[in-house]
Amino acid sequence: MASNQIFWLFFSFSGRVSRAAYFLAGMLMMIIVVFLVYRVTLAQQAGVSSAGWDTALVVALFASLWTQAALGAKRLHDLGKPGLYAVLLFVPLFNFLVFVALCLMPGTPGANQFGRYTNAPK
Repeated sequence: MASNQIFWLFFSFSGRVSRAAYFLAGMLMMIIVVFLVYRVTLAQQAGVSSAGWDTALVVALFASLWTQAALGAKRLHDLGKPGLYAVLLFVPLFNFLVFVALCLMPGTPGANQFGRYTNAPK
């Protein structure tokens, strides 16, 4: 996969993304954040400076927020819905339900107003 496709997948709001790509990309971001939380916790328990890990965690958290919004918008585009509904991913009581729903709902077959193909920029 080319670097511009990876950038599109994680950071762009245009186009459509399939259920599998949405789930796998979301899980990858979660694994990265959980790993960094683990490293910060280990550093704090050992009593050593964790400034580098703290910085990496903050950067990963902000990147994860952006990524979840971009992936959610593209997944909604695949369903034929506006990406603005991705805001529901940030409502604490609904975020898990919305994530699961977006993982399970099949996209619209064929082209729609958000793109001709799934897993490709518009």
